[in-house]
Amino acid sequence: MKRFYSKRSKLRAALLAAPLTVAATGLVIAAAPATSTKTEAKPAAAAVISNESLGVANALSGAFRSVATHVLPAVVAIENRPDTAWQSAKQPIPGKGRSMGQENPFKGTPFEDMFRGAPGMNPGQMMPRQAPRTQSGIGSGVIIDAAGIVMTNNHVVEGGGKVIIKTQDGREFVATEVLTDPQTDIAVVKFEGDSSLVAAPVGDSDAMEVGDWVVALGQPFGLESTVTAGIVSAKNRGIGITDRENFIQTDAAINPGNSGGPLVNLRGEVIGINTAISSRGGGNNGVGFAVPSNLANWVSDQLLTHGQVVRSYLGVSIQPVNYELSTQLGVAPKSGVAVTNVFADTPAAKSGLKTGDVIVHFGGIHVTTPQQLQLAVERSPIGQSLTMEVIRDGNSIELTYKPEAAPSDFGISSTPITKSEGVKLKSLGLEINALSADVAKQLGMESETGVVVTRVQDGSPAAEAGLQPGMVIVQVNRQDVSSAAEFEKRVAEDSDGSVLLLVRSEQGSRFVVVAN
Repeated sequence: MKRFYSKRSKLRAALLAAPLTVAATGLVIAAAPATSTKTEAKPAAAAVISNESLGVANALSGAFRSVATHVLPAVVAIENRPDTAWQSAKQPIPGKGRSMGQENPFKGTPFEDMFRGAPGMNPGQMMPRQAPRTQSGIGSGVIIDAAGIVMTNNHVVEGGGKVIIKTQDGREFVATEVLTDPQTDIAVVKFEGDSSLVAAPVGDSDAMEVGDWVVALGQPFGLESTVTAGIVSAKNRGIGITDRENFIQTDAAINPGNSGGPLVNLRGEVIGINTAISSRGGGNNGVGFAVPSNLANWVSDQLLTHGQVVRSYLGVSIQPVNYELSTQLGVAPKSGVAVTNVFADTPAAKSGLKTGDVIVHFGGIHVTTPQQLQLAVERSPIGQSLTMEVIRDGNSIELTYKPEAAPSDFGISSTPITKSEGVKLKSLGLEINALSADVAKQLGMESETGVVVTRVQDGSPAAEAGLQPGMVIVQVNRQDVSSAAEFEKRVAEDSDGSVLLLVRSEQGSRFVVVAN
């Protein structure tokens, strides 16, 4: 590897003038000027580490070594090669334009950092000139069945190209089928395997805790068989790159090309699929994210069984319980998930859920975030009843949920448009009007009653709370409102300096606390 040094003349002169000593490691070290020829005896150095500590360190080192030995044979490189016609049309002419590599196909997307720096994907990067490459996507994967099943990321294999699986022993297999789930960014690649292949066991990601050691394996920057170690930094992360998120966060080095590779525990079990990094420069900054194995494994089973993911649904709008909302609902912060709307003729309505309920346990799982609840609901086996524990008006009650498959059009709503003028509430910085039949139709809320927000004053308490024109307010302090006069009355009754509003919009329903 080339090393680059400063060309400052004074520094160069100083280095050239100084006598040099070559250490056994090959390092060149500038020797200090000799001040004395007398050699002084030095006391023997004390032990820097105890035998007990050394034993612990060696045991950990041995664990890493064991993981690498047993799991690396199951790690594969994946290339997504476009067909010849497409490639000939897109490949730059040698010697013209940018010849250092093709445009990153993920530029401008949340996955750009995962591919920045990958071979042939970073125009302008100083790379040796080489023959044009035929790959449009490159990443990693892990064999979960020696018969020929690889788990990886959707963004590694999407695009309809020819998917090639490269094993650790140098063999190449052409995928016979690629099944994907963009909502979780998980994909399953099938190929004709054999008994000589090694499959990695899939572990229980729910058993992992913050601080546990993990190892990431893959092909970063095209470097085969790379292993990095770190810990679980956080769990249940949602970072806004997929529809269904419950990421494991880790500081194990994850770099471009690691996408789709496994994150494993010290038992050599896959507990995550490396998916994304948080980076400004395209490399590892100590913040990486992996899809938990329990979610990835469920998705892969669905894909292999049905060819697609069949998800159950509840039929509610939900939001997290922050500190302000917890004081209004009478529960502890982050102790559950608040229900802001229950849609008619849905499993939620049939189970008896009501707006204002706080779901704390679902199917025996303690839920504290909307992502946790959503994923737990979607994985509910259709036909098997589950119990829900909810807090309603300060009391704990138990409800029964019967899972149903989610309709394809559930959650689709029209864009709200309203230009009505109405009653102004200066204390909130809000203007409202009655929700007429025409306005309700514009908003796609024909079945709703309440008042519609027509204007919000900049810098007002309503603006700071996130209220916007077109939102429909259906409750004030847990009381239904159906007219502007009723809304004003409920607000005037407030005595604690804040108003709890239940609002609905095209994004769904949520509680909002507004200072009064």
